Amino acid sequence: MADINVSLTARPGKSEPGVAARLSPAPEGEPMLDLIELLFFAYRNFVSDPDEILQGFGFGRAHHRVLHFVNRHPGMRVTDLLDILRITKQSLGRVLRELVDQGFIDSRAGASDRRQRLLYLTPKGEALTQEFVAIQSRRIRRALEESGGESREVVRRFLVAMIDPEDRSSTEKLIARADQAVEARSAARGRTAG
Repeated sequence: MADINVSLTARPGKSEPGVAARLSPAPEGEPMLDLIELLFFAYRNFVSDPDEILQGFGFGRAHHRVLHFVNRHPGMRVTDLLDILRITKQSLGRVLRELVDQGFIDSRAGASDRRQRLLYLTPKGEALTQEFVAIQSRRIRRALEESGGESREVVRRFLVAMIDPEDRSSTEKLIARADQAVEARSAARGRTAG
């Protein structure tokens, strides 16, 4: 997909008069085209650094999403990943096969049900995923600093509110479980190192 190149110099800057009108709340029913466009541009740049790295492996954004969620939820079932990504089994199968074949993901049989496929990152997959996390965290951190110190919670609430209401609770629980698992793994590493 080709990017559309436009000159942004013609748009009003922060100190120019048109900004206050754009920043005031839009009347009910009026399109929020500026925010829609900003989301498109923010997403484009948010994924651009990982995209560049992924191209070197012949991978795309679906590979990045799989690596991200397997990193956050080691041992997750393929069916759980399908639920999160909302892609077809066929699409996920192709992406997973490539990640397994190239040594980024290990697919293991479940302990109680051998038909289950449980997914884990290999050390190679962990290294790549950590590279993506570092790059994207730097971008987010920079944006939060430029937005003001208290903006992280505001942005978090905004992003949660962008999720369909029926999916918010399960999404927040999924994130909380992953955060707790990371903390538990860090504590366990600390105990074994000490």
